[in-house]
Amino acid sequence: MINLQSITLQRGTKLLFKNVFFAIFDHQKVGLIGVNGCGKSSLFALLLGNITQDAGNIYLQPKIRIAYLAQEAPNTEISALQYAMQGDSEATELIIETRLIASLQIADVHDRLYEIDGYTLEARAAKILNGLGFKKSEHSKPVNSFSGGWRMRLNLAQVLLSRADLLLLDEPTNYLDMDAIVWLERWLQKYQGALIVISHDREFLDNVVQKILYVHNQTIDLYSGNYSGFEEQRAAQLAQEQSLYVKQQAKIEHLTKYVNRFRAKASKARQAQSRLKMLEKMEKVEITHFDSPFTFQFLATKPCSSPLVRFSHVNFNYGEYDILQNVNFSLGPQDRIGILGVNGAGKSTFMKLLAGKLTPTTGEVFINRDLAIGYFAQHQVEQLDLQESAAFHIASLGAKIPEQKIRTFLGSFGFSGDMAFGKIENFSGGEKARLVLAMLIWQKPNLLLLDEPTNHLDLDMREALAFALQDYTGALVLVAHDRHLLKATVDEFYLVNDQHIAKFNGDLDDYKNWLLDLRKTSDNTNNYQKKSKETGNTKQLQKIEKKLNALYTEQDQIKAMLGDATIYQPENKSKLDNCLQRSANLGKAIKVLEEEWLN
Repeated sequence: MINLQSITLQRGTKLLFKNVFFAIFDHQKVGLIGVNGCGKSSLFALLLGNITQDAGNIYLQPKIRIAYLAQEAPNTEISALQYAMQGDSEATELIIETRLIASLQIADVHDRLYEIDGYTLEARAAKILNGLGFKKSEHSKPVNSFSGGWRMRLNLAQVLLSRADLLLLDEPTNYLDMDAIVWLERWLQKYQGALIVISHDREFLDNVVQKILYVHNQTIDLYSGNYSGFEEQRAAQLAQEQSLYVKQQAKIEHLTKYVNRFRAKASKARQAQSRLKMLEKMEKVEITHFDSPFTFQFLATKPCSSPLVRFSHVNFNYGEYDILQNVNFSLGPQDRIGILGVNGAGKSTFMKLLAGKLTPTTGEVFINRDLAIGYFAQHQVEQLDLQESAAFHIASLGAKIPEQKIRTFLGSFGFSGDMAFGKIENFSGGEKARLVLAMLIWQKPNLLLLDEPTNHLDLDMREALAFALQDYTGALVLVAHDRHLLKATVDEFYLVNDQHIAKFNGDLDDYKNWLLDLRKTSDNTNNYQKKSKETGNTKQLQKIEKKLNALYTEQDQIKAMLGDATIYQPENKSKLDNCLQRSANLGKAIKVLEEEWLN
């Protein structure tokens, strides 16, 4: 399907690839990984023909249909459903054609629509929108009425509906919650075409791909297996070098200490088993990521007695809408909690209540006077001063700080040299998120509230964050769609559901099953409603088809009469006029009924 031979690519003064070879075949699902800026998106641009290589050849299968996940948020007034349906451009064009062409030509269009499953286009689009988290009532809303993240989901819906031979997905999970990610994994597992996906979500890669393309040092290596398989192979390669082996052992020792500490704390056998299995894999992770440019750790925190925060019968409403009801929650100094719940359940609202950014409508809240909160949310990334430097943002957090201390601290987050002191206006989303995390850590909080901290972070930074959080001595409350981060850092889960918050008795595998059961219940309800509607539709179709058959029969009779030469004799002029008028009326009636039948 795709064959790259001796590809060299340079962008400006930066050499991205030199003498690269690899091939991707039909039906293969491939993960594309590498540090930010290594050339992953440029590889997509090459395959799409948007840029040209400096040397070498790219061979693509003839007439290959490629669908690419656009990163620009759409801005249009058409409905979400219509926008998603445009992903299958051929079916969309054929449906429009049925309304424009003459009735004698429409049979060919209907035949092609049948071949490409075009009659189910709207149903398929609705199913994908539901899977990506859109409520049925939102299908008719204009695209430009949604936020940027939800518009990106609409781009993804278009791609999934495209019937492409090859999908190129660049960070498809960035704007999805865990519910939508689980759905997308199952959809991609069943997808019959080829897939190349850029992702920093290791669990997603493990569940979807069978090959890994690893971009590093101006080359691209192809590994068999999923991301965990890549780690094992990469670790074996790196362990051969003695100088790196020493660093490897130090990290394994660190991880072993953490495992021992976890054994002593775990209270649920099932959760302990899941956590320990994950830690066994983490030994390999740390081996393969010891060359990460990020080496930060959380600073010592101020001790704080229990409880840090306590909610008693807390309710929170947005106007007349009840968001959270009768919440009773207490947080201790050593608690490490993951917050679960479907999109819109109220997870972020709960985090804002904990952070003091929102005030409960009713109920009592206790805050420990020694509590120092470090709160991470996406809006804080957006509030950075783009005209100032990373060093300025750190210096603004306290009394005069020596420049070298700031430089060393920022260096551990990958901000070295001029990058630490230049304007951050050209920082990527991931670099801005790293800076906000650095600012939190500098303030030594004894409670960390992290709401989706991994958005836009690459694999190296996610691993560094997980590693640092394992040694963090304060309390942690985490909302994340990154399942690996949750498994690596929290001890228990709370579920936000149906306006309430309660301890979730299980691990992430149990939560995945809970999500699937929730979808199954919803699907059963929708199927019942759909079946009732379809029963009515079937009866209506039968009536239309009966009328059409009668009109077709009469039309054939008129054609036979017009085919008889005697009708054109002067004495039959009245009869000819009647036949022509009836033929025209039949054509109009048939067209109306055919459109009604198609709808």
